[in-house]
Amino acid sequence: MQVSDDVSINTLVGVGSSIRGELNVAGFVRVDGDIEGDIETSGRVIVGERARIRGTIRCRIITIGGVVHGDVIAPESVTILSSGTVMGEVLTKKLKVDPDVVLHGSCFAVNDEACFGAALTEYDNRQALNTLSRASVQKKSAGEA
Repeated sequence: MQVSDDVSINTLVGVGSSIRGELNVAGFVRVDGDIEGDIETSGRVIVGERARIRGTIRCRIITIGGVVHGDVIAPESVTILSSGTVMGEVLTKKLKVDPDVVLHGSCFAVNDEACFGAALTEYDNRQALNTLSRASVQKKSAGEA
């Protein structure tokens, strides 16, 4: 019997644990510790109440109960619990926000596939431009040193 990726946790970052770097997983991720770096998965992400993440999260579905300093891209759905905080952009087709949530940034939630795809392409292009700009500034600074 095969277990769904949404039921079986593939990766768990427990309370008191910290990771620095990118996390690429093919399934369900639960974070209760600290991550400094991007998270990418084809499955679901749960950010527990004690979790602190600084980085972009790309997944299918996410539930946020902790703090995320970074962008959240989850095409299927984003749920932010009353204990949750997001400081960054949110892109999704379905958004559920409990009372008392802190959301500091922009939010794009639309159920239309074409509109969501266009918003995601625009987001990715902006990120690529920002990366090129930072690289250019760093190269210029290195040349002056």
